Amino acid sequence: MKILYVSTEGTPFAKAGGLADVIGALPYAVAQKGHDTAIMMPYYKSIRDKWKYEVKYLTSTIVTVGWRKQYAGIFYLNHKGVTVYFIDNEFYFGTDKIYSYGDYEAERTAFFNRAVLESIRLLDVTFDILHLNDWQTAMISLLLKEQYKNKKEYEGFYDNIKTVFTIHNLKYQGIYEPSVLPDLFSLSMDYMAIDKLEFFGRANFMKAGLVYSDKITTVSNTYKEEIRNPFFGENLDGVINMRSMDLYGIVNGLDELEYDPKSDKSIYVNFGIRDIEKKKDNKKNLQKQLDLDINENAPVVAMISRLVSQKGFDLVRRVFDDLMSFNIQFIVLGTGEEQYENFFEDAHTRYYGKVASIIRFDEQMARKIYAGSDMFLMPSLAEPCGISQLIAMRYGTIPIVRAVGGLRDTVTQYDPQKETGNGYLFQNYNAHEMAHTVYLACQTYKDQEKWLKLVKRAMKTDFSWDSAAIQYINVYERTIN
Repeated sequence: MKILYVSTEGTPFAKAGGLADVIGALPYAVAQKGHDTAIMMPYYKSIRDKWKYEVKYLTSTIVTVGWRKQYAGIFYLNHKGVTVYFIDNEFYFGTDKIYSYGDYEAERTAFFNRAVLESIRLLDVTFDILHLNDWQTAMISLLLKEQYKNKKEYEGFYDNIKTVFTIHNLKYQGIYEPSVLPDLFSLSMDYMAIDKLEFFGRANFMKAGLVYSDKITTVSNTYKEEIRNPFFGENLDGVINMRSMDLYGIVNGLDELEYDPKSDKSIYVNFGIRDIEKKKDNKKNLQKQLDLDINENAPVVAMISRLVSQKGFDLVRRVFDDLMSFNIQFIVLGTGEEQYENFFEDAHTRYYGKVASIIRFDEQMARKIYAGSDMFLMPSLAEPCGISQLIAMRYGTIPIVRAVGGLRDTVTQYDPQKETGNGYLFQNYNAHEMAHTVYLACQTYKDQEKWLKLVKRAMKTDFSWDSAAIQYINVYERTIN
């Protein structure tokens, strides 16, 4: 099969979140199974600056965005055996910003979606499947079916192309005023119907992906079931239930070459299961760099996350003093809502030597924290899949998570009697239940023999992309047949 992955981000070229990690791994894993895969994404300024000597110009076309005629350059490079195509336009992508353009984002999205469809006609390959990702690419499904298929001027080029749409996070949907449909997409207002794009009087791009794509996937099996209910469904559970026969849940994998404590140049000391004692050197160096007390007996609990309520920071704030009474050290890395940034800055002052607050995004520092911490806390209200718990286990750091979404699918409860499981889970979105679970982990930590066995078991957990790639291939085959 020939599959084109369409995304607004992808490692190592541009990253804003977990979607980039998926695009930086899944196409390569599927290619290793014998299929032809390629990626198409915007040609941001940051990519142009860093990769300009590797990227080559292919061709260009003119894209219609409502009444506007816009240039779209097509560039490409071969990366680890996969062709990566970049859509170039200085007006839309001549910046390092991937998102956060307000209403202007709709026009940017319209250009990219139509540019993808216009560009694939100019390539030397005809794709069987366009694999679309999140609302920023969702309108491609609608445009393909309603404007490009069965049109004489295209000579049947698009007629056999199918779409698979992946929901990475249903919370973000791309909702705009109805006027964007005629103005940006040349669509009539007939599409503002309840069975099409209408969403409380506005146009919903995510809904286009749900209604018009041939198959739909999401990033864990538990999340697939959760979004069929109102609490997690973000007012789209009705549409999702209508498409339930075409909905699949596939847990994301982890790029085990990219995240490998044996070879990661970002951490203090490389280590693996066979020389696990070197993890203590990472902890000691981390404590030293962050001005924490050098204390091997104090478990280091870390959070690396956007500081937003969905990630459970209200729970942490509620019982923070209780957590600190367990003789732990606490590290938080990330940016987000001001209330949480201020809280952790204050905690850093109140618990100097025991709390480190790093209010920025720093990939190198994140790696050091994964390698040097003992426990990783993810008390999420919702978590479609999550990658942090996978990275944590890969680096021998035990996850403490709420049993929700992909966290439930990847972390198994530690049983001290049977010596099974790779982490700790709590069920309810409750601060005291979370605190009690941290306490149980701290009690186990005191028995270093048991703790070491748990750490090694977590590190042995298989989260390679191999299994996910096979499941996606099955979905692609069902889509075509």
